[in-house]
Amino acid sequence: MFIYLSKKIAIPGNVRLRCISWNKDQGFIACGGEDGLLKVLKLETQTGNRIWGKDLKGSQLCHVAWSSDSKILLFGMANGEIHIYDNQGNFIMKMKLNCLVNVTGAFSIAGIHWYPGTEGYTEQDCPCLAICFDNGRCQIMRHENDQNPVLIDTGMNVVSIQWNHCGSVLAVAGFQKATTQDKDVNLVQFYTPFGEHLRTLKVPGKQMSALSWEGGGLKIGLAVDSFIYFANIRPDYKWGYCSNTVVYAYTRPDRPEYCVVFWDTKNNEKYVKYVKSLISITTCGDFCILATKADENQPQEEHETESIGATYVLVLCNSIGTPLDPKYIDIGPLFVTMTKTHVIAASKEAFYIWQYRVAKKLTAMEINQVARTRKEGRERIYHIDDIPSGAADGVLDYSKAIQGTRDPICAITASDKTLIVGRESGTIQRYSLPNVGLLQKYVLNCRAYQMSLNCNSSRLAIIDLSGVLTFFDLDTRVTDSTGQQIVGEQLKLERKDVWDMKWAKDNPDLFAMMEKTRMYVFRNLDPEEPIQTSGYICNFEDLEIKSVLLDEILKNPEHPNKEYIINFEIRSLRDSRALIEEVGIEESSQFIEDNPHPRLWRLLAEAALQKLDLQTAEQAFVRCKDYQGIKFVKCLGNLQSESMKQAEVAAYFGRFEEAERMYLDMDRRDLAIGLRIKLGDWFRVLQLLKTGSGDADDTLLEQAHNAIGDYFADRQKWINAVQYYVQGRNQERLAECYYMLEDYQGLENLANSLPENNKLLPDIAHMFVRVGMCEQAVIAFLKCNRPKDAVDSCVHLNQWNKAVELAKNHNMKEIGSLLARYASHLLEKNKILDAIELYRKANYFFDAAKLMFKIADEEAKKRTKPFRVKKLYVLSALLVEQYHEQVKNAQRGKVKGKSSEATSALAGLLEEDVLSSANRLTDNAWRGAEAYHFFILAQRQLYEGYVDTAMKTALHLRDYEDIIPAVEIYSLLALCACANRAFGTCSKAFVKLESLETLSPEQRQQYEDLALEIFTKHCPKHTKKSDLDGLLEGGEGKLPTCVATGRSITEYQFWMCNVCKHCVQAQEISNYNFCPLCHSSVT
Repeated sequence: MFIYLSKKIAIPGNVRLRCISWNKDQGFIACGGEDGLLKVLKLETQTGNRIWGKDLKGSQLCHVAWSSDSKILLFGMANGEIHIYDNQGNFIMKMKLNCLVNVTGAFSIAGIHWYPGTEGYTEQDCPCLAICFDNGRCQIMRHENDQNPVLIDTGMNVVSIQWNHCGSVLAVAGFQKATTQDKDVNLVQFYTPFGEHLRTLKVPGKQMSALSWEGGGLKIGLAVDSFIYFANIRPDYKWGYCSNTVVYAYTRPDRPEYCVVFWDTKNNEKYVKYVKSLISITTCGDFCILATKADENQPQEEHETESIGATYVLVLCNSIGTPLDPKYIDIGPLFVTMTKTHVIAASKEAFYIWQYRVAKKLTAMEINQVARTRKEGRERIYHIDDIPSGAADGVLDYSKAIQGTRDPICAITASDKTLIVGRESGTIQRYSLPNVGLLQKYVLNCRAYQMSLNCNSSRLAIIDLSGVLTFFDLDTRVTDSTGQQIVGEQLKLERKDVWDMKWAKDNPDLFAMMEKTRMYVFRNLDPEEPIQTSGYICNFEDLEIKSVLLDEILKNPEHPNKEYIINFEIRSLRDSRALIEEVGIEESSQFIEDNPHPRLWRLLAEAALQKLDLQTAEQAFVRCKDYQGIKFVKCLGNLQSESMKQAEVAAYFGRFEEAERMYLDMDRRDLAIGLRIKLGDWFRVLQLLKTGSGDADDTLLEQAHNAIGDYFADRQKWINAVQYYVQGRNQERLAECYYMLEDYQGLENLANSLPENNKLLPDIAHMFVRVGMCEQAVIAFLKCNRPKDAVDSCVHLNQWNKAVELAKNHNMKEIGSLLARYASHLLEKNKILDAIELYRKANYFFDAAKLMFKIADEEAKKRTKPFRVKKLYVLSALLVEQYHEQVKNAQRGKVKGKSSEATSALAGLLEEDVLSSANRLTDNAWRGAEAYHFFILAQRQLYEGYVDTAMKTALHLRDYEDIIPAVEIYSLLALCACANRAFGTCSKAFVKLESLETLSPEQRQQYEDLALEIFTKHCPKHTKKSDLDGLLEGGEGKLPTCVATGRSITEYQFWMCNVCKHCVQAQEISNYNFCPLCHSSVT
């Protein structure tokens, strides 16, 4: 590294600077001088550009700090005051210093450090601004205006403070007056952001002047006299190890929660969970417990409401982070331990025991009755001063958690049958499990910080606050100085600077411990040579220690590397392996006999197998209780060929290439194929089958092709899978691949190639239904003789014509009920037009017509545009005509033999009359269309000036008062007659209007006034009597009416529409291409 000076900025007045702080985000530099000078600069290319400056006369500045958002600036004065400024230089206020209340004498600021949040926060709303004075008083604030800061009295003279890199630990350096010594004692005290004291570090030397954290928070530098001391920090990470999975938590600046990572070290896969207010992670076996504070915004489950306002949660998770069972508790889980069956959480006064069960062992009844299981004793609480007998189950009484005690809990640990609770006085209490009963109390000469039981619960390891490791034998009976026999003995072994230890799971005398940067393995309290490492011990089993380098992982926690998992073999395993390699099996067996362990016997058995010493191998497998190994040796004994034995041994040890080569050299291709089949290596199986000299077994070839197809299908490589399924003749999986590839042509070809009633056809048909291919689905269903499913598919896909056709062809009666049900469903959703279309497609024209008439009537009542209403009535009438035609065709089909057409038509009319007897709309289907047709025609003629024709057309409307309101009919007739100067007709229309009961008195009066005004000027007589008399008397009412002009047809030749059966005068029809009423083509 090369460093050089690049720039110099002069401060005006030669003021001596006392403090400087650089804001990294904005590039501002704040500095303060002895005479009260305040300056904020921004470093630019050539010169320092001053942002603002102030001169506080009579004040000396000694400290400066920026807020994390660069908006606030704190200046600490020599007199102990702290002034708050914004980043523009405006004075805001003096900070309230709660820690100095009732403090007398002189004091000064020892340090101000504002953690910027670059690595996230341990909790939401976490204190991050630390201010400490030389008299030892300190306050930690959430922000500069915090009215309720955390207050600490360190009890020493403070010289320096600093947060670690993630704001989780505050280091306070100073010295303390020793009562028994003349010189001061240098101390560094460590606190959490909430003021909880963590550790105290004594430092040699006369006077400590400063401290500083290393960037990763793993070391701390201390300036003492003319020396720099370095101290290693071993953080209490939130982590655990279960089922080949390392679980660890870290904070991120972009999220308020803890990021909890479940890293599967075997498959190198990780699963991430975000957990609010995480307190601790505890693991055992295949499960872990996440202890958190309860989310106030999240409602608790119904059975959890027994505890009023539960404030903590214990979440049982599996090794991929899936929550299995949460428990809401009212006891603060400061200490948590777990066994294969129990979770124990303790506060300082009480401990809670939960006998957990995993989901696969729970019945449905137990899941639904969790509240009842509490009463059965699965959850219990005991106060630390209670003396439970174990005879009766405890109760879930949270009132015990708030009862105080003079001797609080400081540590807990448990095994399957024993629970150990340590207290601050040094007393440890031993309880039985699962029935909790106090068995024994012991007294230690230290305060436990961590405790651990060996695999048979006979010895207890204790690490105290100073890092001293001691051991206590729980079952030994000794005689004390008074001659009394007591249970329990403090062992003589003691190690210092210990920060982690782990007992072996399979040997009560083996344990590993971390001392500074070395790992020691002890057997019967005798150490082996140390191993240089800083890893945290995950597991100690089978004479192997698994360790994880958490420091390295948490430097880049999102990308853990398998290189950070280290496996160590202990000396006995290394020595046994060396002996077997150097001196042979017989001599090694004696050493293993003297140092027995299943792993060593297995090592000997494997070595004996390599040399085909089957007798020794069998004995060794018996000693390590390996039944599969014993069976394997027996099978080897039955083989006659040495080369065959060697090949089997090679396969046993995983040297499959070597074993296959041996089988092929012995011309036993079948065994090589069998080996690859066992391994699931179907690519190699296929290769061996194809390269063989003899004919390959067709069944085996199909099996290989199908297995390779499965391999590609599992990885969603459907195109590759199709190729092998075709060769393997696996039609079922082939259909699945075609479906996933959306190759529906291939799926259709496959369905066509299958024989009738093949079991795969219904599945293929359902595939077609899912993608809306109705025709192909029907063909497949019919091919497997399932017409009802075919009809259901058509109904599902709204192919009602097809459904009706299928139902008729297969004589099914369900189609009527299906139509009615679907139509009612549409009507419930007010989709009347959809229901009409449904009936029309299904050839239920009469039902469709009824619905269409209903819509037309409703639209007429709404006074919608007349042309729209006419269209609706025309559509209704056309549906009725289709219904007529349908009935006639049905009867025509029934008439057999040589019956005349007239006979069949008569039969159709008779049936139609029977069917329509309940509803007469079929008789007058065109009345609505006629009414609105003439209504529109009369107005069009009136506006075009054909007033006489308009009046004659309007006269026809008198027959349609049931369809068009009478007030509109006679208003139009009066208007047309008045325009035509036929005042007699106009007078009759006004008389009719004035007699209508539907009119209000105001409207009737208006009609009377208008009539008076007209008929005072004009006599109410016909001026064209010869033309009107017949019409008014209805003499021509029986003659057909021309729908084009509105006039009566008196000629013998006229045109009649084939659809609506209405007439048009012969001379008029030449002007039309479509029927004026129903708009069908003129033929």
